[in-house]
Amino acid sequence: MPHIEINNSEEPIRLFKSDFMEFFTHISPIAVLVIWVPVVIAFLVIGYQKAVNGYGFLPAGFLIGLFIWTISEYILHRFLFHFKPSNPWQERAAFLFHGVHHAQPKVKTRLVMPPIVSIPLALIFLGLFYLVFNNLLSTLQWMYPTFAGFISGYLVYDMMHYATHHFPMRKGIWKTLKRLHMQHHYKYPDKLYGVSSPLWDYVFDTTMKEE
Repeated sequence: MPHIEINNSEEPIRLFKSDFMEFFTHISPIAVLVIWVPVVIAFLVIGYQKAVNGYGFLPAGFLIGLFIWTISEYILHRFLFHFKPSNPWQERAAFLFHGVHHAQPKVKTRLVMPPIVSIPLALIFLGLFYLVFNNLLSTLQWMYPTFAGFISGYLVYDMMHYATHHFPMRKGIWKTLKRLHMQHHYKYPDKLYGVSSPLWDYVFDTTMKEE
């Protein structure tokens, strides 16, 4: 992502001339929960109904899904949200996708992922989960709790991202996560890609360097 001037105004800049298109660039965290919490519940219920030999796979699959989300969060943030554009069209796409958030990090309605982005991404990941669990592992029942855990990880990420920008978070791990994310915005835009966890920044050496 090219260098972006930061504007700390809470008044959002307009991205599209069309009011219809502009509407889809704004969303509240409550809307994200309303959309995705039922999805998590539904996949857990389906997993319960599909159980063959006990239910121990449900919490195990859920935890695996949470873990898969952590690496997915890092990869998406580093390589998709911060991809390096090579022409004006790509620069425009990069700005619409994530650059606008770096340009205006205090705009509340652009802190969580809009459904126009999150739903296609979720469907892509669901297809990948199906291929892995059904076609490769022949354990389709595991897909349901694992995908529920994956979406739960996404919800933690989105809510954490909103919180780091708009809640004090002055103690413990919350203070650390907020500090790291603020440094990503204001000092190290090419580092510190983890939002809900700094784990993969340490693994891939994208932590901040002490000066």
